[in-house]
Amino acid sequence: MRETKLNPSASPLAAFGAQLRKARQAAGMTQAELGRLTSLSDSQISNLERGTRSPTLDWVVEVDRVLNTGGTLELTYWSLSGGGSLLEGFPEYAAHEAKAVELRQFELGVVPGLFQTRAYAEALAAADVRRGAITAEEAEGRVSYLLTRQQRLDSKDVALVHAVLDESCIRRLVGGATVMRDQLDCLVELFERPRTIIQVAPFSMGERRSLALPVVLLTMPDRSMLGYAESQARGFLTRETETVTAWARDYDRLQMGASSDVVSLEMIRAARKDLRS
Repeated sequence: MRETKLNPSASPLAAFGAQLRKARQAAGMTQAELGRLTSLSDSQISNLERGTRSPTLDWVVEVDRVLNTGGTLELTYWSLSGGGSLLEGFPEYAAHEAKAVELRQFELGVVPGLFQTRAYAEALAAADVRRGAITAEEAEGRVSYLLTRQQRLDSKDVALVHAVLDESCIRRLVGGATVMRDQLDCLVELFERPRTIIQVAPFSMGERRSLALPVVLLTMPDRSMLGYAESQARGFLTRETETVTAWARDYDRLQMGASSDVVSLEMIRAARKDLRS
């Protein structure tokens, strides 16, 4: 039976449906087969893929398991409920992040989302609510979306994550002293993970810091590389070789100039101690 051509740009639901069909076809299943495994009819699967039916969270979690997607569909699901609070272009990036085998990131001003505690993330979202940028419901969706992304760090196929944090990330007070102490404790615990590397770029690097804005570099299973950066208005995901190569070169310079992981750990502990005193 010929399947209807999809238009993922038509709506967030249509984007979810296109992602669902792609995952189903990659698993070699028909709509009827997926329906039998997830307690839906083939027509209901068709409606989901065409974006005319909204999925439930429980069903999305189950279909992620059945199709072995690594949680990609749940990430897309949260972009539906939290879409108004997410930067344009970010859900596309997050879908690739879920499949990456290596992630290299430079962050400025705030702890990267993958490392944030719930309270830290809630404090950032609450600030946006107070400014009128998002609603309380959108803030809840944003935090849920973030916690879903973090599940990748606990999975069996966890990617290698190498993060360089500007010192401002560990010195900028977010959510008050208690929230910030817990966040710094979380960073200290992450040093024990064999596939997580954290370095701090100290303020003393000054003009020698080779990146002026946050950047993420993803290495995909086929060893291709993607780059991601953000402006105030939207996220920008690029596969353009010249751009990604230049960002990777600057990241390597940054990583070499940043404090070692041992020194970085002590810097985070010192920031934690300063909060206590």
